[in-house]
Amino acid sequence: MPYRIDIPGGSAEFEQLIELGALDAELADTGSVAALMPDSVHPGQVARTFGLAHLSVTPALGRDADSVWVLRPRPIQVGRIRIVPAGSDAPSGALRLLDTPAFGTGLHPTTALCLEWLDEALASDPADSVLDVGIGSGVLAVAALTLGVRRVHGIDIDDEALRVAAENARLNGIEGRLDLTRGGPDAVTGTWPLVLANVLAAPLIEMAPVLVRRIRHQGRLVLSGIPAAVEQNVSEAYTRVGMRQLHTRSRGGWVALVMRAGW
Repeated sequence: MPYRIDIPGGSAEFEQLIELGALDAELADTGSVAALMPDSVHPGQVARTFGLAHLSVTPALGRDADSVWVLRPRPIQVGRIRIVPAGSDAPSGALRLLDTPAFGTGLHPTTALCLEWLDEALASDPADSVLDVGIGSGVLAVAALTLGVRRVHGIDIDDEALRVAAENARLNGIEGRLDLTRGGPDAVTGTWPLVLANVLAAPLIEMAPVLVRRIRHQGRLVLSGIPAAVEQNVSEAYTRVGMRQLHTRSRGGWVALVMRAGW
């Protein structure tokens, strides 16, 4: 488990921590450096590097189900989508996100892949409505709404995720355009021209027969959260039920599949 350290110093110490493998680091105005270190780098090694008799070590706070490690939320730019921490100064049109345990900070490769595709796709082929499966923090839903989608329906099996998504929608002034339902794709009726599903590979495979019934004629489906090693398994699960694969995107060992309904 990564851990946090705070040591006295400046830019030289900052650079040394980066060389040691820090996952994140920042200079403080007080003349100290904070860093998140991987557990492969023992605190004793850090102390010896800087000639310290004592090293302050505190637990690190992981985000996106402990898959992303940062000292604090930071602004992110993905195409036209600007994500900023709630409460910080931001330009008009920026998407504000609360710092919560709900998955979807925008930092994880699976979310970034979805945001990239969403920005490009909605610019060339707008959709009037979107279904967001496994809404998490609501980052994809809020991004879609800020990019011009009229209405988004988000579903999740986690009550806390639904609460956070609702709060983020309110924070961005678009709560009236976001509908939320607890459950999976069998908990809603109707069809959508664009469906987003950024969840784990096993649930994606399991829900394929039900999820495709939520896709409108010639509708598009974006599947993410897929480790590269099981990309073929997920793709086959959806082609067997009538989807055609259009594009594949990958980053950091993760894959997103873009598909279109064959009906």
